[in-house]
Amino acid sequence: MRTLVVLPTYNEILNIEPMLRALRAVVADASILVVDDGSPDGTAVRARELAEELGSISILERATKSGLGGAYRAGFAWGIERGFTHVVEIDCDFSHDPQALPTLLAAAADHDVVIGSRYVRGGSIPKWSMLRLLLSRGGNQYASVMLGLKVKDSTAGYRVYSDRALRLIDYTSVTADGYGFQIEMTFRARRAGATIVEVPISFTDRTRGESKMSSAIVVEALWLVTKWALERPFARPRSHSVG
Repeated sequence: MRTLVVLPTYNEILNIEPMLRALRAVVADASILVVDDGSPDGTAVRARELAEELGSISILERATKSGLGGAYRAGFAWGIERGFTHVVEIDCDFSHDPQALPTLLAAAADHDVVIGSRYVRGGSIPKWSMLRLLLSRGGNQYASVMLGLKVKDSTAGYRVYSDRALRLIDYTSVTADGYGFQIEMTFRARRAGATIVEVPISFTDRTRGESKMSSAIVVEALWLVTKWALERPFARPRSHSVG
């Protein structure tokens, strides 16, 4: 297994060093790609300095801030071009615990897509309000039912994709961003016949830096789910033989 950890960043100067050191400690054999969207706070500069010290870290600098989906598509292309067999999605703000990554990678040995899930047994979000939790779970249930995902946490951003899964998904044509990007990737993976498994994780809100998510991204995701559901062909009844 040749693993590439794709780490999108924008103004993560407070988190980039501890995250890179944590990743290097828990997945010493993995390569890391920092995809920086022109951070004015010097995130990319610090990442380059750490790359010299820690090794197996590359920096892909993009000129402007153009969204999470675009950053991951660029990272996927970079990894596939260089022959990596598995690509990891993880946030730089420590909402995704790097210590959980070995467990996700172990599951990736037998599945095309591994989702670090907050909503399967053993998963948790310790500090969310009941209202926020209900909205998130409700949105995920809506997406799962409308799109036939059979996934409890389709908006989760802590994932491992095999190169086979990325090709099946045709990730270069995925257009959504934010939560919508994660849902569209899940939808395409399920539709293409990729194997998907959810592994429980504990999700923690960032403590340093500012969140990049907004209500507009959430609304976009819900609208896209409805649109994709309306575009789905009706399933034809199958004949089954018994005996």
